[in-house]
Amino acid sequence: MSVEALLQQLEWTVLRRLDGLLQGNHQTLFRGSGLELADLREYQMHDDVRHIDWNVTARMQAPYVREHQEDREISAWFLLDLSGSMDFASSGRSKRQVMQEFVAVMAKLLMRRGNRTGAMFLTPTAPSGVQHIPAKMGRRHLLHLLHVLQTAPHASGPHETDLTHWLASANGLLKRRASVFVISDFLGPTDWASEMASLGRRHDVVAVRVMDPVEMQLPNAGLMLLQDSETAEQLLLDTADPKFRARYAQLVEERELNVQNTFAQSGVDGLELSTDEDLAEALIRFSELRKRRKWRA
Repeated sequence: MSVEALLQQLEWTVLRRLDGLLQGNHQTLFRGSGLELADLREYQMHDDVRHIDWNVTARMQAPYVREHQEDREISAWFLLDLSGSMDFASSGRSKRQVMQEFVAVMAKLLMRRGNRTGAMFLTPTAPSGVQHIPAKMGRRHLLHLLHVLQTAPHASGPHETDLTHWLASANGLLKRRASVFVISDFLGPTDWASEMASLGRRHDVVAVRVMDPVEMQLPNAGLMLLQDSETAEQLLLDTADPKFRARYAQLVEERELNVQNTFAQSGVDGLELSTDEDLAEALIRFSELRKRRKWRA
């Protein structure tokens, strides 16, 4: 399917549903845009009393007001993991396809709010392992971004996913405050917590984790020849063996606990997408989660 056809399909299926279900509460999906504090100054007769900063007023023993400027330069960035494991699909929909749909929908919602969107790719085929598309506005720009994502070469040989280097590159590139969506399956070592936390201190970061059901629960399918998409290692597994299935379930549980703890240590919100789940429902669930956290804050 062409990126133009995909975008049109998502506009009719997912975006129309989100417009009805979110009922205008799009701000719960994005916390990065709005008003930015510009300065503090002494209160004058024509000032709105709602802008008085009471903490500063108490310290200075004179009324001070907050001056804001509209932050028109905010950008949204998609950090896209194109390593081999993202091409996995136990059915007809791969993790990369889910990532592409998420980017298309989220970018459209962001552009409606006047946000520019850019992308940074983690790809084994690039000389440095990382490439990026500058943040811009417009449908043509979005179609270009989706085309690059759709046509990026699939990793053909063994490679190692280096999320730490990727996040460090993002920390170096993104100088101004932005909304950042880090989209990956987050498989492998979780030594990227420090870089993720650094990114989260400067930006509004959401870690979007894309999963396939088979990665969470191994099917009882007898003998299966599996190949690691990043190391090319092949294993013949007996998925009907109860002991093997129990060991696999234990490893999955340990991995899940490790990933969730790493997200918590990094201080970023997490959104989970599955290849067998409706995208609109996942976004509504995430919106409700952020709304509850906002009211608790």
